[in-house]
Amino acid sequence: MQDNTIVYTHGHHESVVRAHSWRTAENSAAYLIPYIKEDMHILDIGCGPGTITLDFARLVPKGHVTAIEPAPGDILTQAQDLAMTQGVTNVEFRTGDIFKLERMFGDRKFDIVHVHQVLQHIDRRRVPEALMQMRAVTKPGGVVAAREADFSAMTWYPESAGMTEWMETYQLVTRANGGEPDAGRRLVSWALKAGFARENITTSAGTWCYSNPGEREWWCNLWADRTVSSNFKPTALKSGIADQEKLDRIVAAFKELGKSEDGWFTVLHGEIICRVD
Repeated sequence: MQDNTIVYTHGHHESVVRAHSWRTAENSAAYLIPYIKEDMHILDIGCGPGTITLDFARLVPKGHVTAIEPAPGDILTQAQDLAMTQGVTNVEFRTGDIFKLERMFGDRKFDIVHVHQVLQHIDRRRVPEALMQMRAVTKPGGVVAAREADFSAMTWYPESAGMTEWMETYQLVTRANGGEPDAGRRLVSWALKAGFARENITTSAGTWCYSNPGEREWWCNLWADRTVSSNFKPTALKSGIADQEKLDRIVAAFKELGKSEDGWFTVLHGEIICRVD
């Protein structure tokens, strides 16, 4: 993954890890839980701080979870430390490239290969290739599972010019990086291009909804921080997609939404389960 095929729009700034650490199997992979059995071996790609990964590990007490991130660094150390703190031992964290899974694992096969919010950051022309690699390390009868946000389908209230600017800017920055912000709606198309038969693809949609005061303000504040503190800012400025004034307007809009008594923000995700023959 150390090339131009993946450019993570956010990076691992504290504001980003703050959001990732909130994720659990229940709130971010509920569509997959019914497929998990206690003796399974799972590959979790793009594990971040490891909160979903560790939930998977607890669901497979007689199995094992392998989790990978594209590069060594603090985020993998954080995941390893969390596993140690929580006493979860049937898990392994390591670096790995989604485009080299077959080479990395050889004949080793997994019951489930999972990604969450990863495919949207891959060079959109190569997403089917990534899914093919996931399938290559999945056992016959196993599943490839993916859940991706769909930014154009996100909704919020009250509407504001600043929030509209954020959506337009985010779309442009992500696409400038080669990614696809509206990944959720494209999952079936990508899976078909990867060679999965349509009858082997199960689809669903999931949401995150931030409407009560505490959750809404938490969500809006972390996105305000991402806008000016994560990798998003230098990309937006360097590419000319935004200037500092525009970014400041976006920050103000998020903070205003976070404090709005009638505020609402919902994230829509596409979800697929692809059965491997």
